[in-house]
Amino acid sequence: MTERDRPGRRTVLASLGTGIALSLAGCADAVDDVEVGDIDLVDGVGLGSTDPDYESGTVDVDGEERTDEEMAIAERFADQEIDEDVTPRDNLVVADHEFVLEDDFRGSTVQGTVENNRDNRIETVEVRVRVYDDEGGRIGHYLDSTVDLDDGSEWEFEVIVLESPDDVAEYDIAVLGTPS
Repeated sequence: MTERDRPGRRTVLASLGTGIALSLAGCADAVDDVEVGDIDLVDGVGLGSTDPDYESGTVDVDGEERTDEEMAIAERFADQEIDEDVTPRDNLVVADHEFVLEDDFRGSTVQGTVENNRDNRIETVEVRVRVYDDEGGRIGHYLDSTVDLDDGSEWEFEVIVLESPDDVAEYDIAVLGTPS
Protein backbone atom coordinates (compact mmCIF):
# COMPACT_ATOMS: atom_id res chain seq x y z
CA MET A 1 0.00 0.00 0.00
CA THR A 2 1.47 3.31 -1.00
CA GLU A 3 1.21 6.48 1.07
CA ARG A 4 -1.35 7.75 -1.42
CA ASP A 5 -3.53 4.64 -0.90
CA ARG A 6 -3.49 4.88 2.92
CA PRO A 7 -6.62 6.34 4.49
CA GLY A 8 -6.18 9.86 5.85
CA ARG A 9 -6.63 10.84 9.48
CA ARG A 10 -10.09 12.26 8.78
CA THR A 11 -11.21 9.05 7.11
CA VAL A 12 -10.00 6.95 10.04
CA LEU A 13 -11.66 9.23 12.60
CA ALA A 14 -14.91 9.34 10.63
CA SER A 15 -14.94 5.54 10.36
CA LEU A 16 -14.22 5.18 14.07
CA GLY A 17 -16.99 7.62 14.95
CA THR A 18 -19.45 5.83 12.70
CA GLY A 19 -18.50 2.48 14.23
CA ILE A 20 -19.01 3.75 17.75
CA ALA A 21 -22.33 5.35 16.84
CA LEU A 22 -23.55 2.12 15.23
CA SER A 23 -22.47 0.02 18.18
CA LEU A 24 -24.28 2.32 20.56
CA ALA A 25 -27.37 2.34 18.36
CA GLY A 26 -28.13 -1.16 19.59
CA CYS A 27 -28.47 0.34 23.08
CA ALA A 28 -31.01 2.93 21.90
CA ASP A 29 -33.94 1.21 23.56
CA ALA A 30 -32.10 1.47 26.90
CA VAL A 31 -31.98 5.25 26.76
CA ASP A 32 -34.45 6.75 29.22
CA ASP A 33 -33.94 10.46 28.51
CA VAL A 34 -31.69 12.44 26.22
CA GLU A 35 -31.81 16.24 26.20
CA VAL A 36 -29.55 18.77 24.54
CA GLY A 37 -27.48 20.47 27.19
CA ASP A 38 -27.98 17.68 29.71
CA ILE A 39 -25.98 14.55 30.33
CA ASP A 40 -26.80 11.69 27.94
CA LEU A 41 -28.41 8.93 29.94
CA VAL A 42 -28.46 5.18 29.46
CA ASP A 43 -30.67 3.35 31.95
CA GLY A 44 -30.82 6.55 34.01
CA VAL A 45 -27.04 6.71 34.40
CA GLY A 46 -24.94 9.43 32.78
CA LEU A 47 -21.29 9.24 32.00
CA GLY A 48 -19.81 9.52 35.47
CA SER A 49 -22.96 10.70 37.25
CA THR A 50 -26.69 10.24 37.50
CA ASP A 51 -29.40 12.62 36.41
CA PRO A 52 -30.69 14.76 39.26
CA ASP A 53 -34.30 14.58 40.40
CA TYR A 54 -36.09 17.75 39.34
CA GLU A 55 -39.15 19.02 41.14
CA SER A 56 -41.72 21.27 39.49
CA GLY A 57 -42.42 24.90 40.17
CA THR A 58 -45.15 27.20 38.96
CA VAL A 59 -45.03 30.71 37.59
CA ASP A 60 -47.83 33.05 38.61
CA VAL A 61 -46.54 36.53 37.84
CA ASP A 62 -46.92 39.12 35.13
CA GLY A 63 -44.20 41.60 34.50
CA GLU A 64 -42.51 43.95 32.14
CA GLU A 65 -39.63 43.20 29.83
CA ARG A 66 -36.18 44.25 30.96
CA THR A 67 -34.74 47.32 29.32
CA ASP A 68 -31.76 46.76 27.01
CA GLU A 69 -29.46 48.04 29.76
CA GLU A 70 -31.02 45.73 32.38
CA MET A 71 -30.78 42.77 29.99
CA ALA A 72 -27.09 43.44 29.38
CA ILE A 73 -26.45 43.41 33.14
CA ALA A 74 -28.63 40.31 33.67
CA GLU A 75 -26.74 38.43 30.94
CA ARG A 76 -23.49 39.06 32.83
CA PHE A 77 -24.93 37.64 36.05
CA ALA A 78 -27.10 34.79 34.69
CA ASP A 79 -25.14 31.55 34.93
CA GLN A 80 -25.77 28.86 32.33
CA GLU A 81 -22.60 26.74 32.40
CA ILE A 82 -23.03 23.62 34.49
CA ASP A 83 -20.25 22.13 36.58
CA GLU A 84 -19.60 18.62 35.25
CA ASP A 85 -18.15 17.52 38.62
CA VAL A 86 -21.32 17.95 40.68
CA THR A 87 -23.69 15.02 41.20
CA PRO A 88 -26.92 14.45 43.10
CA ARG A 89 -26.38 14.16 46.88
CA ASP A 90 -28.95 12.67 49.26
CA ASN A 91 -27.99 15.17 51.92
CA LEU A 92 -28.72 18.24 49.77
CA VAL A 93 -32.35 19.29 49.71
CA VAL A 94 -34.16 22.18 48.05
CA ALA A 95 -36.16 23.19 51.13
CA ASP A 96 -38.24 25.80 49.31
CA HIS A 97 -38.33 27.64 45.99
CA GLU A 98 -40.49 30.09 44.09
CA PHE A 99 -40.54 32.16 40.92
CA VAL A 100 -39.97 35.80 41.90
CA LEU A 101 -40.11 38.85 39.66
CA GLU A 102 -37.62 41.50 40.80
CA ASP A 103 -38.06 45.11 39.67
CA ASP A 104 -34.43 45.63 38.69
CA PHE A 105 -31.99 44.04 36.22
CA ARG A 106 -32.60 40.60 37.76
CA GLY A 107 -36.18 40.46 36.48
CA SER A 108 -37.32 36.82 36.39
CA THR A 109 -35.67 34.74 39.12
CA VAL A 110 -36.13 31.50 41.00
CA GLN A 111 -35.27 31.91 44.67
CA GLY A 112 -35.17 29.53 47.59
CA THR A 113 -33.15 27.65 50.16
CA VAL A 114 -30.92 24.58 50.00
CA GLU A 115 -30.18 22.59 53.17
CA ASN A 116 -27.21 20.34 53.86
CA ASN A 117 -28.76 17.65 56.07
CA ARG A 118 -25.71 15.49 56.69
CA ASP A 119 -22.63 15.52 58.85
CA ASN A 120 -20.23 16.51 56.10
CA ARG A 121 -19.34 19.71 54.30
CA ILE A 122 -20.23 20.05 50.62
CA GLU A 123 -17.46 21.67 48.59
CA THR A 124 -19.60 22.91 45.68
CA VAL A 125 -23.39 23.20 45.56
CA GLU A 126 -25.25 23.90 42.32
CA VAL A 127 -28.95 24.64 41.84
CA ARG A 128 -30.19 24.03 38.30
CA VAL A 129 -33.40 25.51 36.92
CA ARG A 130 -34.99 24.64 33.58
CA VAL A 131 -37.77 26.93 32.28
CA TYR A 132 -40.62 25.97 29.94
CA ASP A 133 -43.14 27.78 27.73
CA ASP A 134 -46.92 27.27 27.52
CA GLU A 135 -46.53 24.21 25.28
CA GLY A 136 -44.08 22.55 27.67
CA GLY A 137 -41.04 23.23 25.49
CA ARG A 138 -37.85 23.99 27.33
CA ILE A 139 -36.77 27.55 26.59
CA GLY A 140 -33.75 27.89 28.86
CA HIS A 141 -31.65 26.57 31.72
CA TYR A 142 -29.91 28.56 34.45
CA LEU A 143 -28.11 27.95 37.70
CA ASP A 144 -26.62 29.39 40.86
CA SER A 145 -23.79 27.90 42.87
CA THR A 146 -21.87 28.32 46.08
CA VAL A 147 -18.90 26.70 47.78
CA ASP A 148 -18.29 25.24 51.24
CA LEU A 149 -21.77 24.52 52.58
CA ASP A 150 -21.14 23.23 56.09
CA ASP A 151 -23.04 20.32 57.59
CA GLY A 152 -26.42 21.34 58.96
CA SER A 153 -26.36 24.73 57.23
CA GLU A 154 -28.57 26.48 54.68
CA TRP A 155 -27.85 28.51 51.54
CA GLU A 156 -30.26 31.02 50.03
CA PHE A 157 -29.94 30.92 46.25
CA GLU A 158 -31.14 33.19 43.47
CA VAL A 159 -31.17 31.96 39.90
CA ILE A 160 -31.49 34.71 37.28
CA VAL A 161 -33.68 33.65 34.34
CA LEU A 162 -33.19 35.63 31.14
CA GLU A 163 -36.61 34.87 29.63
CA SER A 164 -39.43 37.33 30.11
CA PRO A 165 -41.92 36.34 32.83
CA ASP A 166 -44.65 36.34 30.16
CA ASP A 167 -42.76 33.62 28.25
CA VAL A 168 -42.22 31.30 31.24
CA ALA A 169 -45.16 29.04 32.13
CA GLU A 170 -43.36 26.70 34.53
CA TYR A 171 -39.96 25.59 35.72
CA ASP A 172 -38.27 22.68 37.43
CA ILE A 173 -35.38 22.65 39.84
CA ALA A 174 -32.67 20.31 41.16
CA VAL A 175 -29.68 20.55 43.49
CA LEU A 176 -26.30 18.82 43.07
CA GLY A 177 -22.98 18.97 44.84
CA THR A 178 -19.48 17.66 45.41
CA PRO A 179 -18.40 16.47 48.84
CA SER A 180 -15.23 17.86 50.37
